[in-house]
Amino acid sequence: MLQSIARRRLFGALGGTILAAMSLALPSAQAAEPVKIGFGMALTGALAGNGKAALIAMEIWREDVNKAGGLMGRPVEFVYYDDQTNPSVVPGIYTKLLTVDKVDLVVSGYGTNVIAPAIPIMMGRKKVFMGLFGLAANEKFNYPNYFQIMPAGPDPKLDWSRGFFEIATGLDPKPKTVALVGADAEFARNALDGAKTNAEKFNLNVVYNNTYPPSTTDYTPVVRAIQATNPDVVFIASYPPDSAGMVRAINEVGLKAQLLGGGMVGLQYAALLTKLGPMLNGITNYDFWVPAPTLDFPGVNEFLAKYQAKAQDAGVDPLGHYLPPYAYAYLQVLGQAVNAANSLDDAKLAEYIRSNEFDTIIGKVKFGKNGEWASTRVLQVQYQGVTSDGLDQFLKPGARAVLYPSEWKYGELKTPFPQ
Repeated sequence: MLQSIARRRLFGALGGTILAAMSLALPSAQAAEPVKIGFGMALTGALAGNGKAALIAMEIWREDVNKAGGLMGRPVEFVYYDDQTNPSVVPGIYTKLLTVDKVDLVVSGYGTNVIAPAIPIMMGRKKVFMGLFGLAANEKFNYPNYFQIMPAGPDPKLDWSRGFFEIATGLDPKPKTVALVGADAEFARNALDGAKTNAEKFNLNVVYNNTYPPSTTDYTPVVRAIQATNPDVVFIASYPPDSAGMVRAINEVGLKAQLLGGGMVGLQYAALLTKLGPMLNGITNYDFWVPAPTLDFPGVNEFLAKYQAKAQDAGVDPLGHYLPPYAYAYLQVLGQAVNAANSLDDAKLAEYIRSNEFDTIIGKVKFGKNGEWASTRVLQVQYQGVTSDGLDQFLKPGARAVLYPSEWKYGELKTPFPQ
């Protein structure tokens, strides 16, 4: 059901299985026909917490850009539906956006599993498609008008975990074996494929390589099976519910390793940071932005101040460090392209995005030939000195030491796990 949402009441009108919204134009950009941007977003289902946080960030961008005069002097409106974190409903959502709602531009919802099924729809209509955190989602399609805001790098499967394995090979003593484990879902399978290749590249013997069903609730048997192989390094590719379950099981079983973590989605969220607290200490995991002097990009703290004020009222992730800055940034890229090209023509926009570097609140963004970032900036951070379930400790540098890449480093690795 399509419905209007007032700027200051983001979630007040959300309800039902499929939701849609058209945002109100702001006075500074009311004169012309609006530019309509359409998308699906996880407002229910497993990724709803992050989907709602992303939506707040996107609304902040819409407010900011309309205050500045809109796109090509036209106000921006959103038309969106709840994808329920369900890949099967995604093709229908984007077909409706393009054929019934007749939006001008489209962007993806959050996550690999809902991005991949939308790409064939975009290919059929040659639409520019900005992706929000899809790991190697375009690999099988090689669609030239797809652009991914997640900083995985030009070879996303490998770049995703390369930093974790580079850290591993620098340990003393040098590790010899690795266990690979993750959910039987598209993101995790992609991450594990890349991790296996990286493990072989760095001469680590894979002694365990298994997936578990996404419906798993008891991770103790999984952790005990890993423990039986006595690996030096453990790489885990998981979504938020299983990330929490794995951390608890690891602490309960007492799994030991020189390095553990790598690809655990959810450990970046405030909800899990506070629930897991000191159990996180020693885990080394991917991230995309944390409070650190090396990552103080122009505009990011101003954005977070706006986001955190809105998130408190909306009841979503109060930190907003993980996904929200990138949800704002992928619209920054699209908006800058529209204004620079002075056009909504997808071919012109795609050419501009391919050929230019963008200034965003998450730093400079340049895309490679496959629509991924031209160079990787997947961070590897280690949780250190977490003393309680309090949130304040994660608002300042130190609780998440930045270990990789070297140009963003802030802190030193502590080994082994657990400490």
